[in-house]
Amino acid sequence: MKRRPRCARSVRDEQLAGEIRRVHRENFGVYGADKVWAQLNREGIRVARCTVERLMRQAGLQGAVRGKTRRTTAPADAAARPRDLVDRQFKVAAPNRLWVADLTYVRTWSGFV
Repeated sequence: MKRRPRCARSVRDEQLAGEIRRVHRENFGVYGADKVWAQLNREGIRVARCTVERLMRQAGLQGAVRGKTRRTTAPADAAARPRDLVDRQFKVAAPNRLWVADLTYVRTWSGFV
């Protein structure tokens, strides 16, 4: 049985992963993908930002998050829930037979909408 050599992408990913870990560690673990990407490019290591994002995600690296997270909904256990009219079966026989909507909070200058 023949064994293929490793592809160029996996070889480069392995090299880049070490560099990404180094830059992240040298900056006390607070750098996110954008800053790691910028630092690597300043050092002459040309790499795409999406590649840095992918490799950081695979390595479990994450930048520091500033500010507080907002909790927009705190459901009460006793509150009545709307009936499940579509029976959670999101399969339809033809177009325009079943429409589903989702409510999302959007932050604006005047507050949440």
